[in-house]
Amino acid sequence: MLAWAKDPTSSTVRSGSRLNQLLLMRIDEEKATAETRSRAAEGVVAYTAICTHTGCEVTDWLAGEALLYCPCHYSKFDPRDAARVVDGPAPRALPALPLAVEGGKLVVAGRFTTRVGFETA
Repeated sequence: MLAWAKDPTSSTVRSGSRLNQLLLMRIDEEKATAETRSRAAEGVVAYTAICTHTGCEVTDWLAGEALLYCPCHYSKFDPRDAARVVDGPAPRALPALPLAVEGGKLVVAGRFTTRVGFETA
């Protein structure tokens, strides 16, 4: 699922920039690394939808491999292992956004794990 964060104070949905787009998905926590589980909320994880290679949008899901996929330059990311790069030219994992559940609602629990965006040559 693609989503955008909402500011809890002003209720502004941060959809004005594609750089704020998030990938939300539920994973099997038993198959996730400890690092991934530490950022998940009841099995839901969030990663930036911006590929770390050239800034294309990570929009595809490879069901047979259970991987996130950037169709621009074919990078693959493992959401169960902190969105690490499995294949392709992306130089680093997708930054993760820690989540929590408060009052029955999914909320952001911290800052992105690393800078959102792509590498410049």
